[in-house]
Amino acid sequence: MSELKKHGGKYFMQIAEANKILFPAMAAVKFPDLEVNYSDGKVLKLPFRPNGNENVADANMSALPKASLLCLSFRASSQGMIDSWSIPFVNAFSGSKDIQLFEVSFIDSWFLCRKPIKQLLLRIMKKPKHVENKDTVKRQIVYSFGDHYYFRKELKILNLLTGYIFLLDKFGRIRWQGSGVATQEESSSLLSCTSLLLEEK
Repeated sequence: MSELKKHGGKYFMQIAEANKILFPAMAAVKFPDLEVNYSDGKVLKLPFRPNGNENVADANMSALPKASLLCLSFRASSQGMIDSWSIPFVNAFSGSKDIQLFEVSFIDSWFLCRKPIKQLLLRIMKKPKHVENKDTVKRQIVYSFGDHYYFRKELKILNLLTGYIFLLDKFGRIRWQGSGVATQEESSSLLSCTSLLLEEK
């Protein structure tokens, strides 16, 4: 735990710094499908992408966000790490309509995943405290219940005590990633890579 704090949540076998550039589109891997719940019980499948995703009516490419930031938290202690990425991101792209942001909390306790307990838990889950401006990127807080072993395996997530950040393009491909607490350099990298992604055709 002391090593985790020392390195800002980037500790696991080695120090994992965020990418400095975008992964090339042709080499980028797709983010695995993930079912999430809003606090009102509404179910959503992430990420948004064409080719049959029910979230995209008629696979209308113009309706797809050009960039999506997915912030993953497996333990409540990593929320501060997530905020270090998401808050500057929201501030930087407040006027953009081509961006979406999801903060996903994972709940793997078998007891909390039982249907009546899950429904009760969702009702008392926190909602964003700040008032959303229509010109601001909305921080969408969602929850994923169940065993996420294979999901984590696909993304090579080993350390559940830290937060993970993934920047996706409109095809649901991972173009940039980071973890732990964002340094100034890493935050700048995320913002510049997002700007580049928004310019892609």
